[in-house]
Amino acid sequence: MAAAKIETDDGPCCPICLEQFNIPRQLPCAYSFCENCLQFHITTQTGKITKLSSIKCPVCRNSASPSIKDRPTSEWATLFPVNTVLQSILPAKSKVNRLCDACNTEGTTAPAEGFCVVCKETMCGDCLKAHRKLKMAKDHTILSVEELDCNTENVMKLAEGFTCLEHDGEDIKYYCKDHKLPCCATCFIKSHKICSKVIDLKEELPALLSANKPEEIIADMKKIESHLKKVMEMNESSVNNLETQVNGLTTELRKVRKEINDVLDKLEEQVKTEGNRIYKEEVMRKQEENHQCLSLIHAVRNSHYLLEAAHKYGSNLQKFLLAEKMTSQLHSYYNLVGEKYEKTDTIRFEVQIASPLKSIVSLSLPELGKVVVRTSPNTVSLICSSRPMRDCHVEKVDVIDLKVPTTGYAPWYSGVTFLPGDRVMLVDHNNNQCILLSSSYQVITSHKVTGNPWNICVLDDQEVAVSLFNQNKIQILSVIGDIIRPVRMITTSYNCNGIAAAGKGEMVVNGFCGNKKSQWSLINTRGDVQCTHQYDSPGYNYLNYIAVNNMKTRVYVSVHTKNSFLCFDMDGKKLFTYSPDNLRCTMGIAVDRYDNIYIIGTNSNNLHQLSPDGSVQIGVMSICIHQRNDILIITNDKDESRKLYVYQLK
Repeated sequence: MAAAKIETDDGPCCPICLEQFNIPRQLPCAYSFCENCLQFHITTQTGKITKLSSIKCPVCRNSASPSIKDRPTSEWATLFPVNTVLQSILPAKSKVNRLCDACNTEGTTAPAEGFCVVCKETMCGDCLKAHRKLKMAKDHTILSVEELDCNTENVMKLAEGFTCLEHDGEDIKYYCKDHKLPCCATCFIKSHKICSKVIDLKEELPALLSANKPEEIIADMKKIESHLKKVMEMNESSVNNLETQVNGLTTELRKVRKEINDVLDKLEEQVKTEGNRIYKEEVMRKQEENHQCLSLIHAVRNSHYLLEAAHKYGSNLQKFLLAEKMTSQLHSYYNLVGEKYEKTDTIRFEVQIASPLKSIVSLSLPELGKVVVRTSPNTVSLICSSRPMRDCHVEKVDVIDLKVPTTGYAPWYSGVTFLPGDRVMLVDHNNNQCILLSSSYQVITSHKVTGNPWNICVLDDQEVAVSLFNQNKIQILSVIGDIIRPVRMITTSYNCNGIAAAGKGEMVVNGFCGNKKSQWSLINTRGDVQCTHQYDSPGYNYLNYIAVNNMKTRVYVSVHTKNSFLCFDMDGKKLFTYSPDNLRCTMGIAVDRYDNIYIIGTNSNNLHQLSPDGSVQIGVMSICIHQRNDILIITNDKDESRKLYVYQLK
């Protein structure tokens, strides 16, 4: 098997080409790629799309937008910043000539001669002369390119004041504990002013850094790398074993060749041809898996190189900011490793020979025998830093009796979600309203919507989306302070019921579409449909709900008439079905920060955690989980429909 090299330690490498970086360009999600590799990825994504405002990161699939969106997509890669730290870590032979950042913004290229420490831009000779003439820049420190690339410690010193990715040039000064995000002064005013836990980084940095220790994260990164290498080794072993089996496929046939030699000669040839075809397909599949694993290894390694550099040479601010970003990457890495382990299956070949042999001459080749592929997954335990489900118990902590004005109908809270700042928002299906609660679950205000709302999800810091029952519409609302206002209405081609956020500017919705079918769609907040996938769903399924995992790679759907819970990948492929006997009328779904899945069985009066210890003995309807505080809220579908039940994941 001509597989990808497993043992590699040649310094930082591009996750796309698997070679040492050539001008490492960094996306907002912190992953870096060669400039040419990134441009190829962008061109591939934009090949069939006429209008594009962002791209997907090749590793984490998060959206990334260039600094100047109106430039041709063929130039987008050059608009993302050079990862100066990675550039400094590269061996001297791999370093490339730097280009002038100022000229690049004008669409031209020129070799850089200096670097402004204050403006954090490389400049050619002409730009340096013009820069020095500016009155406001006369005191700026200018370094030569050679000084910039001399060592990592110098680069970390220059990067002391990390700037905001959203607001160019503004230093990171605050940290929002509500959103777990560092922010600049503009971020604070625009997006985090109402948050309850925004702290000054200078004052709290030592305490924050002690909670995110770079050396521990580096150890976890190396652990992930070893797991990925193990997956690659298992794939190679499987292919080698498969080759041995293919060579022995004809042994059984030769035992009966004396009497039916002519016929078995044809069968032998067919079996070998089919076996070799399957072997080649499996080799290609395993090689592709190993290539993906190696790509991830380089991504992981780049991450811990960066953090190691910050840990050795950086300031406390740098250590914390990189540690915070790498912490968010750890969980996604473990999810990807788990998926790779699931794919390391073992294949066995068998030849099925028909009987009675006396009539074999009269049989056609397909009736004589065929190659049968038996696939069995390898049983491998993966040590994960996330909390296992068996250690995550649900404990009731409060029951909230809401006093909400109604139009005379009993409230039916068919949807619930947490908002930024720990507030809660409900949809009252029977009374056509959305209800805003404080972080202590006190009613703040309510807002009437057109029609019966069914479910709700948070799109960003200021907007939520509400599906409207039997209207083929989604209402977008803004929630600023204590004021709820309608923003826009999205019309869909079918009745959307379940709704969940699926990344920045995107959401998934599901609903019944007729002919015993339901479907789920990925759409953006402007109403443009990205993809649609159907699944079997007998009966009228307006009670179906939908959720997405934290990596935005899996979609979960409840089918209440089949007492089932379905899992799809983002391409619509069904990965598994969950339908135990003690789960009846599946309804709400939620995913916690560890990607544990919580499924409501309304008629079975329980909450399934996909593990034996997740049962909650009350009648429930909808569910949401606080991703940082591990608080779970469910609404009731029985007699006490005004109440909220609050639980803590222990």
